[in-house]
Amino acid sequence: MNYSVFRKTLLLAVFFALSIDTYAQQPSAVSKYDPHAAFSPLFYTQNGNEYRSASGAPGPKYWQNRADYNITATLDDKKNTVSGTVTITYKNNSPDQLPFLWLQLDQNLFEKDSRGNGLIKAGSRYGARGEKVDGGYTITDFSVAQKALPVKFTSITEDTRMQIRLDKPMAANGDLLTIKMNFSFVIPVNGSDRMGHLATKNGEIYTIAQWFPRLSVYDDVLGWNTLPYWGAGEFYCEYGDVNYTVTAPASHIVMGSGELLNPQEVFTAAQLKRWNAAKLSDQTIAIRSAEEVTDPKSRPAKASLTWKFKMLNTRDVAWSSSQAFVLDAAKINLPGGKKSLAVSAQPVESNGVDGYGRGVEYIKGSIEHYSEKWFEYPYPMAVNIAANVSGMEYPGIVFCGWKAKNAEAWGVIDHEFGHTWFPMVVGSNERKFGWMDEGFNTFINGLSSAAFNNGEYKSPKENMQMVGKYLSGKNTEYIMLTPDAMEEENIGMNLYAKPGWGLQFLRNEVLGADRFDYAFRNYIKQWAFKHPTPYDFFRSMENGSGEDLAWFWRGWFIEDWKTDLAITSVTPTKKEGQIEGYQIIVENMNQMPMPIILQVKLQSGKTDTIRIPVDVWMRNKSWAIDYTTTEELLSVELDPDKVTPDINSTNNTWFK
Repeated sequence: MNYSVFRKTLLLAVFFALSIDTYAQQPSAVSKYDPHAAFSPLFYTQNGNEYRSASGAPGPKYWQNRADYNITATLDDKKNTVSGTVTITYKNNSPDQLPFLWLQLDQNLFEKDSRGNGLIKAGSRYGARGEKVDGGYTITDFSVAQKALPVKFTSITEDTRMQIRLDKPMAANGDLLTIKMNFSFVIPVNGSDRMGHLATKNGEIYTIAQWFPRLSVYDDVLGWNTLPYWGAGEFYCEYGDVNYTVTAPASHIVMGSGELLNPQEVFTAAQLKRWNAAKLSDQTIAIRSAEEVTDPKSRPAKASLTWKFKMLNTRDVAWSSSQAFVLDAAKINLPGGKKSLAVSAQPVESNGVDGYGRGVEYIKGSIEHYSEKWFEYPYPMAVNIAANVSGMEYPGIVFCGWKAKNAEAWGVIDHEFGHTWFPMVVGSNERKFGWMDEGFNTFINGLSSAAFNNGEYKSPKENMQMVGKYLSGKNTEYIMLTPDAMEEENIGMNLYAKPGWGLQFLRNEVLGADRFDYAFRNYIKQWAFKHPTPYDFFRSMENGSGEDLAWFWRGWFIEDWKTDLAITSVTPTKKEGQIEGYQIIVENMNQMPMPIILQVKLQSGKTDTIRIPVDVWMRNKSWAIDYTTTEELLSVELDPDKVTPDINSTNNTWFK
């Protein structure tokens, strides 16, 4: 989901926090630091096993279940509804018998009496934003079969979940069931800022997601993962193949996740020629120009058309439909030699070179960078839709705010496609651990923005001392909360910014780029199309980098510890009346340990930087640095480049 909305709020909040001379948590003169708590060896409470290795990799008997979908859907643009049929083939690869199954029915969030609506406050970006929509699924003709033979079952629906109670349990280790049902729902205008429809001067833009009943995940961690869809938390889905068709008015263009299988049936001859040319072009090709949007001849002269898509090994699919689309495309070059197709669809209102007229360029730059840096993009297309969703990601397709311009347009496209790697490839449980996709993605976005077009949209360097002051506020929460359990105003900080800053700090100040990147890349490769937990990530990073980072995971992610290093004394040391050096005492005043980064300035103008690893705080509350020099010392400063989240900079400097 889009970080730019939250980032503006964070910048204002940080500015406000710094505009006040005093802050709420002035450290006392006595250190609060307990080294044994920070560096306790009892961090991992469970050993590795045959399913999840102690190294952070999937174990030799790791398993996950599989759900394949065949879906036919129809968009009714007069009634604003989607209706269709879904056939689910579910494979139980677990070692357990399954006497019941659980389905996710996310559209039921938009029923007026849903549990999510009971939590969503007025003015929230989640839910239907006050719209009186007759939302939720209508489900009919529900059946379960095994090898084409009917299976006896009963079912109950509770809010956004459905339980299928089988008369005979699914067998372990490979049993298959087929579930089939018809479904329909009314499309909300603002569907929790993840889907909906937007009126433009040339027609409605429909963004359709969480649109078909999906299997809940059954895993070796919790068994069935059945948290309701409350609105703020995102998704946790099984992988499988999805074949789907969308029937829409012929005046519409439909773009969706995966590969478009029948372009020759849904494009005009001219558009088909351009579509095929775009697959070979590094430059953007207009499949349907802005001038053609109002030309009826730019679409086939039929009442409706059926668009056919296929996506392999995916956790979800989404799509969009509109007669208002300008459509652009170009090829994406992948490091293994394969090609993908960057596609941007936007209304004429969003089509300028300051907006999504550069959409294909942005998609291509983003995906080529991440593919080279971390893991190759796995999908045949990458589609951006400009719509009334501020920013939301699905496999192979993203929805971005239609009013975005320049850096904001780049930022939202880059962020949403960054989600390809987290959580589309690395399939974490977003509903419980939203930071494992949003925070990781925020981190890689910083590197991508610095690389794009010679740093055209490179972000300024973060002042982490400013961040530390903001994080010392009274209303902050810790990262390891489910998104729906956080105050909505803290979601931007706890899911996006703080974990992103944490990874940036580990890379730049603790491990170095080489060790961090190797370990992070290895984590992605090991857990591609699988389901890691936070502790799998922690273990994987430690094993890949060769560093015990429990102090950091504990203080930054699990707890909400604060950093406050202080220079408490600077004393010259003399021999026979001549200065031979200085002893500089640094004290750890608060609970979060950090490496010591110390800059000294001498009378001659010479400047030295002393870096001492975090290890010194394993058994000490203070540390003496003996600096050898015969010159007079003019000043000493902790963290001169402001790369640590020190909450109190007033004790960071000493002057003669």
